[in-house]
Amino acid sequence: MTGKDRYEQIEIPAQLANVMESARHKAAARKRSLRLMRYSSVVAASLALLFVVNIPGVANALSKVPVVGSIVQVLQFGGGGERTDGVSVNTETVADVLRINFDQAGETVSSVPSYTVEHREAPNRLIFTLNGVRNFDYDAVKSDLLALSLVEDVYENIILDDSAMRFVVELKDGVTHSVSEYRDPGYIELKLAFTGKQATPREVFYIRSEAMPQGESLAILEEIYYEDDVTFIKTAGGGFIAAIGGFDTREEAEQRLSEISSREGYAGDLRIDSWMSNAHPE
Repeated sequence: MTGKDRYEQIEIPAQLANVMESARHKAAARKRSLRLMRYSSVVAASLALLFVVNIPGVANALSKVPVVGSIVQVLQFGGGGERTDGVSVNTETVADVLRINFDQAGETVSSVPSYTVEHREAPNRLIFTLNGVRNFDYDAVKSDLLALSLVEDVYENIILDDSAMRFVVELKDGVTHSVSEYRDPGYIELKLAFTGKQATPREVFYIRSEAMPQGESLAILEEIYYEDDVTFIKTAGGGFIAAIGGFDTREEAEQRLSEISSREGYAGDLRIDSWMSNAHPE
């Protein structure tokens, strides 16, 4: 039995029925609210970085890219933008920089739509979520990202929100990054740079699901475990898992799993696993 088959046979507890029924319609508003709260302090701190990039090596990348518009903020993780809908997305690359452009009804936008960027390890990856977008050529974005020499892999995350999209960018070892937000016109730039050294690999512990194909089964798990800050990771075999944590010790992971498993309606679909910070789960 495959991981997807197993999840399709799990009986959804009665108290989760309303969550599943309304997820596609309400996910965007709930995600924006929770993520803005989670990252509010980070965004505030990032405003102090106006016109300055204090990330080693990224200044060199900046010098190679023509700047259009006014910079709003520079960050490594967090969020920004403004609430909107019906925005189209396209990308272009220069050196080790990806520019994410936005337009609406054929016209450039003055401000970028609401977005978040998360930075996670095991493996080293960035998770981009763009809200209020409906026209998005994922294959074109993937092609542009893979053209960057410091990108290892790119994959999409399916989410239950037809006005939002999410993609994951895996970075090679020893790569640092910054994300710059601009206005007039509104666009986002991902800048990559090699630090000249690779981090020492370490064991990282996660609470994880079974591997399954990318699709609605994984998106359902996000709705169930959203408050646990679940993310999705590509496995060494090409499948995908839902993962909670990134703990330093097995004891920390066991404690969190104990808390999750004590909840009413827990389906017993998670387990503890570990792999190296520069590797993928099996």
